[in-house]
Amino acid sequence: MKMVAIGDNVVDCYIDQGVYYPGGNCVNVAVNCKRYGWEECTYIGVFGNDDKAEHIKWALDQEGVDYSRSRTMIGISGQPGVNLTPEGDRVFVGGPKDTVQHLVRLKMTPEDLEYISQFDICHTSCYSSLELELSNIKKHCDISFDFSNYRDKEYLKTICPHIKYGFFSGSNLSPDEIRKLIDICHSFGTKIVGVTLGSKGAIFSNDGEIFEQGIVPTDVVDTMGAGDSFIAGFLILY
Repeated sequence: MKMVAIGDNVVDCYIDQGVYYPGGNCVNVAVNCKRYGWEECTYIGVFGNDDKAEHIKWALDQEGVDYSRSRTMIGISGQPGVNLTPEGDRVFVGGPKDTVQHLVRLKMTPEDLEYISQFDICHTSCYSSLELELSNIKKHCDISFDFSNYRDKEYLKTICPHIKYGFFSGSNLSPDEIRKLIDICHSFGTKIVGVTLGSKGAIFSNDGEIFEQGIVPTDVVDTMGAGDSFIAGFLILY
């Protein structure tokens, strides 16, 4: 199996530690898919020309994730600030709003789309500014999309007709709200909808057939990237 992730790359800046780590939803999903055993995992995004971008590229090289079709722009990389709670939960505390990811959108060229057609799945997210490209990508590859906590009905109407897999963070939702969200996504065309519920596990629907999964208790060190790892694990095993 082969996958391509298209969208965001950042460095997560841990304010209390004074260090940063490579990340971003699409980078994380690509790296985890590669670690979990997929044959080929590729990332396409917009890099800045700063030391943080070079660090992300270095990390992708170590993980065996190709990024040769990415673009480079003069400017700074995404660099959200992060603090950890005593329970190990990561809390974002803002960051610059003039990064290269804020300033430009990716546009898929015919060559990009031909390249994408060789992959089994394309993953992207609400942080990737790729909404206008989904209809073209869909013609070449199944799409996985991380909505995070973006649940506005008009946004769902824009995205759901083009994707096969939709993922949401929903730990603050009631059971009725979860079922309504799932039903809306299906009505707009998404086949498989997954909602992670934090300490309550996760719930998935495959065209209306519901599956629920609890948690495995563990000592949490840091929740950064947990949802991205979950998405990669689901895609691999499904």
